[in-house]
Amino acid sequence: MDLNKGLTVEELDQLIGKRDHLAFLNAKNEVFRERKMKENPPSREEALRLMSEYPNLVKRPLVVRGARIWFGFNAGEWEEMG
Repeated sequence: MDLNKGLTVEELDQLIGKRDHLAFLNAKNEVFRERKMKENPPSREEALRLMSEYPNLVKRPLVVRGARIWFGFNAGEWEEMG
C-alpha cells in the first residue's frame, strides 16, 4: 500500500470494511464542500471512488494497527494507541 499516491477503491473498501464510509470523509476538504456532501452524502461506491481519486478527501491522520483503525484527531482515542 503506497500512501503517497493514495489508495485504490479496493484498498479503501477493505480498509473501511463494514464501518460507515461517511466517517472517513474529510469534511474540511474542498471536494467535500463543493459537492455539498454534508447535505447530499454520497453512496459508498461514489465515496470510495472519490476518496481514491482525491486522496485528501480521506480524513487524516489515519493509522491502522492490526484490526484497529484511528482516523481524524481525537485525543482520547489517540492516547489508547500508547
